[in-house]
Amino acid sequence: MCRFLAYTGNPVIMNDLLYEPEHSLINQSYHAEEMEELLNGDGFGVGWYVKKLDPEPALFKSITPAWNNRNPKYLSPHIASSCIFAHVRAASVGDVTELNCHPFHFGNFLMMHNGGIEEFEEIKRPLIEKLSDERFEWIRGQTDSEYIFALFLDQLLRQTPKPATTDFCNAFNETFEILDALKSKYGLREASYLNMLVTDGDAVVGSRYVTDSEKTPHSLHHSEGMKYECEDGYCYMKDTDKHHEKAILVVSEKLTKHDEDWNDVPKNNFVIVDENLDVQFDPISF
Repeated sequence: MCRFLAYTGNPVIMNDLLYEPEHSLINQSYHAEEMEELLNGDGFGVGWYVKKLDPEPALFKSITPAWNNRNPKYLSPHIASSCIFAHVRAASVGDVTELNCHPFHFGNFLMMHNGGIEEFEEIKRPLIEKLSDERFEWIRGQTDSEYIFALFLDQLLRQTPKPATTDFCNAFNETFEILDALKSKYGLREASYLNMLVTDGDAVVGSRYVTDSEKTPHSLHHSEGMKYECEDGYCYMKDTDKHHEKAILVVSEKLTKHDEDWNDVPKNNFVIVDENLDVQFDPISF
């Protein structure tokens, strides 16, 4: 079902997120603990921002399993960023290709997804008809995730070129409403799991959502503090007196066993991290 993490805040060394924690994202690629399937070995991707150089993110993707790819192991100790998205894939819809690896990138936006739409092929063609020409021509892969991202971007960018966090939430609500209507029209009754994260490099907005109110959405946790640190393999959120420092993590699976560092995102809610790194939750409603 895939695993992912998003970090925003005081610049952090990428290695401290991907490798150093006792249950790091790389460990989750071969031994996930909060999902039935242990393996997420169908590709890996990481995107990060260096705003002083470019408003658009850097992006690395590979179809090799994250645990068996030496490139991020070499690179991550030498990269620091204030906004990082990383994802390990367990393929459901789409082949094992770099085009189908997350995060997906458009302009200064990144998006990644944990979950899926059962029988997606039944609504793929009518969903395409909902897309603008620009967004349809942008799609390169096969996943339901990329098509959902394209639909989301159409809802978002028709509102404003520089969206606020409320615009992100509105676009997600409109996207979920369109998907729900398509599923209903074509008789898709299985629950869809839509844990999604999107960023423009400043704000981060995520959803913890399942379309069947009787079911439990996939896990999604957040951690916030003044500074995220790793010392000799021990990683934790640290409180400091420097109020200009903040660190926020949103993860599908906890990186450490320190339960005091983690809180669940409520069921069928958005988690919203604004440009000031303040965190709030808002019910998903459409």
